[in-house]
Amino acid sequence: MPVTRLATPGDASAVAALLTESREAFAPWEPLRDDNFFTAETQRSLLVDALAAHRQDATVPLVIVDGSTVVGRITLNGVTRGALQSASLGYWVGVRFQARGFATAAVADAISLAFGEMKLHRLQAETLLHNLGSQQALLRNGFRPYGVAPSYLKIAGRWQDFVLFHLLSDNE
Repeated sequence: MPVTRLATPGDASAVAALLTESREAFAPWEPLRDDNFFTAETQRSLLVDALAAHRQDATVPLVIVDGSTVVGRITLNGVTRGALQSASLGYWVGVRFQARGFATAAVADAISLAFGEMKLHRLQAETLLHNLGSQQALLRNGFRPYGVAPSYLKIAGRWQDFVLFHLLSDNE
């Protein structure tokens, strides 16, 4: 059973609430965020922008759900067509919903969408070196590490190294 669906602006309050309650736990894994980021208004604006990019086939903003409850987000970013046929995968699950299989199931849903309906050839994802939980969700879904990107993103106020993962479609 799918655990994802296309995000809507109506999800903004639920997303903001999850981000607010998970703010301290997420701090080591995220860029520095100002207080405004955690408001429903900002989340609504970000969702509206993401849905506009979705209409341009540039991104697929999904929410991770448990029934009707939003428990996280997963997004296919940077959709590239032409010879590459690729996207990058990013996700998070609210702290009270972690370690219950939601990330693993959401990654599986995103793979099905990417390699099925979207007909992509390649997915990539990146994690901090020490983000073993996120790495396990990727590995369980067939992603393989292929390198380390030094000083890849500025997370928690400093440039940090990331493990790079990829998954190729078997559709030719």
